[in-house]
Amino acid sequence: MEALVCVEPGKLIVEKRPAPTPDPSYALVRPRRVGICGTDYHIFEGKHPFLQYPRIMGHELAVEVVHAPAGSGIEPGQSFAVNPYLSCGGCIACRRGKPNCCVRVSVLGVHQDGGMAGLLAVPPGNLIPIDGLSLDQAASVEFLAIGAHAVRRAAVTEQDRVLVVGTGPIGLGVALFSRLSGGAVAVLDRDTDRACATAAILGVTPVAADADGSPALYGFTSGEGFDVVFDATGSPSAMERGFDYTAHGGRYVLVSVVKEQIRFMDPDFHRKELTLLGSRNATAEDFGRVIEAMRQGSVPVDRLITHRTDLNGAVGDIPHWTNEKAGLIKAIVEIG
Repeated sequence: MEALVCVEPGKLIVEKRPAPTPDPSYALVRPRRVGICGTDYHIFEGKHPFLQYPRIMGHELAVEVVHAPAGSGIEPGQSFAVNPYLSCGGCIACRRGKPNCCVRVSVLGVHQDGGMAGLLAVPPGNLIPIDGLSLDQAASVEFLAIGAHAVRRAAVTEQDRVLVVGTGPIGLGVALFSRLSGGAVAVLDRDTDRACATAAILGVTPVAADADGSPALYGFTSGEGFDVVFDATGSPSAMERGFDYTAHGGRYVLVSVVKEQIRFMDPDFHRKELTLLGSRNATAEDFGRVIEAMRQGSVPVDRLITHRTDLNGAVGDIPHWTNEKAGLIKAIVEIG
């Protein structure tokens, strides 16, 4: 089979790989759509903290079943979305219903090879039914579930004024589900055009910030700060500034993952009595919420997917999109 391999930072090739020989309890699937997200760009750039090379990327997946174990209830030819977080089932996190942060979690396309290939083996329990959804929608479920999970972590309600910093795909998902949870949502991005485009699609408010934290930013809250702030930038400096945007008694959620230390002023943290939360991956509950929102017509997937390519085209397109994101919201790799 053909596979798109990130051999080392900055180098992608399409190469022949042997088809996987799955554990008898696994399903063999054919990836049909693969979303490209910030994780993939960070892998290409060498910035991801949890990865070893070479790696077949791809964890935002819509797949078609080739073979499934007897008794699984899954038939060849069926299409599914994929939960790419393979958990152990027995660690402290799994026992407490948090397989998304399993002690031994293995994420497809990150800790092990993923779906930018002709075939992939996955546990049947990680296949998510998509009855009534398109392949494009199925490939969009995972990145939106990360946003839905972060919003659930923050317990956003209609009483909250919400700021989402960073309007890439993950920030977009956070903003969408914050709005669907009733929050009054503002988005902030150093790329003003991208923030405005995201705001127009989602029906939220774009805000700006000068170097000193501008009146435009705080005007949304009459100077009080935001009840909930999410960082989805992948920038340590932006993550540190987010503490300043959070109101007294507020919640600050770090959705980004970076290699560096993040620092904050302890007196300000205590003065405001802030709640600091990390948000990692998503759970079955979050996948279910995204799928239901899609079925209700609340997720404009057709406006989110702006770029397409195939495995061979991705060799040149991913480096280009890494450096030039003008007009880019979500890119999809089509296979087959």
